[in-house]
Amino acid sequence: MKKLFVMFALLMGVVSVQAQVNDTISRVPGNDLYQGITRKLPYRQMVTPFGVEVTFAKTVHIIFPAAVRYVDLGSNHIIAGKADGAENVIRVKATTEGFPGETNFSVICEDGSFFSFNAKYAREPEMLNIEMKDFLENEDTSDFSHTRMNIYFRELGNESPLLVKLIMQSIYKNNDRKIRHLGSKRFGIQFSVKGIYAYNGILYVHTQTKNSSNVPFDTDFIKFKIIDKKVPKRTAIQETVLDAVRSYNEVVEIGGKATVRTVYALPKFTIPDDKILLVELYEKNGGRHQSIRVENADIVNAEVINELKIK
Repeated sequence: MKKLFVMFALLMGVVSVQAQVNDTISRVPGNDLYQGITRKLPYRQMVTPFGVEVTFAKTVHIIFPAAVRYVDLGSNHIIAGKADGAENVIRVKATTEGFPGETNFSVICEDGSFFSFNAKYAREPEMLNIEMKDFLENEDTSDFSHTRMNIYFRELGNESPLLVKLIMQSIYKNNDRKIRHLGSKRFGIQFSVKGIYAYNGILYVHTQTKNSSNVPFDTDFIKFKIIDKKVPKRTAIQETVLDAVRSYNEVVEIGGKATVRTVYALPKFTIPDDKILLVELYEKNGGRHQSIRVENADIVNAEVINELKIK
């Protein structure tokens, strides 16, 4: 009998302690509206929002460092959308004159940057045109107190958009010529591949276009496609088009006596020995098209990028 009393007392003690623990957890500040055990997020996890004033009679324009990919609005008190003909500018207006309190909106850009805004109504906003800062301007990627560059996109696989941008900038800045045998020269236009680089499932192609003529070269488009090396007569040409997932310093007009370099990011690939990669540069409303044939050996021997040396 004595043993039974002891076991009963121990059991009641455990229940009492558990009740105290549950009571402590349920009374943690900020947990009243949640079901179950929760933990308050530390402030270092928060993306600090920017404050923006909007109005009914005027439009606020916000210029971002990269093309806008996504916009979400917190309420129907405001409307927002891309400016016509501009991928990196959004316009914001109030739909209700003098709406009370605050609302918010968020923006994601193609470089993986995330921007958060709190918006309130003002009859005369202090700022109507706002330019958001690119973190890479000061070569400092350690300060993420306002935005986070760790949003991933499907077309880049497991690669960070920020690192892709850093790699392209580094290739462009170094301006090394790793390849000397890939080029095309016609009608005063010299188009060449200066280097092919590989990192984490993505190929980077560094191109240069030199216009030796006095007539500007207006680029219509550049195309990367895998085709058969030799095509027998009366045989349909089979080709696979590769879309560049990112580009750096892609210039539409190349002026007379001017030289332009561009870095393109492509999904990693290899090609059989009986096929080649054809890089084609087309002139808009002109006939000075250029094409470069890239062999499989050039792809396989791509320069491997050392992440530690990226600046």
